Amino acid sequence: MSIDRDTFEKTSEDELEELSVPDQVLGFLAANDDRAFKAREIASQIGLDEGAVSTALSRLKDRDLVEHKATYWAITDDTERLDGYSGYERATALFNQRLGTEDKESWREHAPEEPHPSVEDEQ
Repeated sequence: MSIDRDTFEKTSEDELEELSVPDQVLGFLAANDDRAFKAREIASQIGLDEGAVSTALSRLKDRDLVEHKATYWAITDDTERLDGYSGYERATALFNQRLGTEDKESWREHAPEEPHPSVEDEQ
């Protein structure tokens, strides 16, 4: 997955290298959005195992982020869907890495017992 210039400049090289396989696959396809590739070609270009790339492609297809025809794969042309994926997934991964995953029980312990006044107004 591509990243914005600000992230590129402020993120360390180690953090950038830790992109997930699906993010790397999606990033490659986004950079080559005018072409379709076989899984082994993608794997070769980004230096990953073909099996890992194939698994990532299947998962990305389940999320409607890539298209598959015969043995070829291409990124979707649904930019709204892509924007939603990159923003949410990337942010969640970065926050979980830096702050740890959320503990629902901790949230419940500190949640107010009464609803916010704006919620009551809507009822």
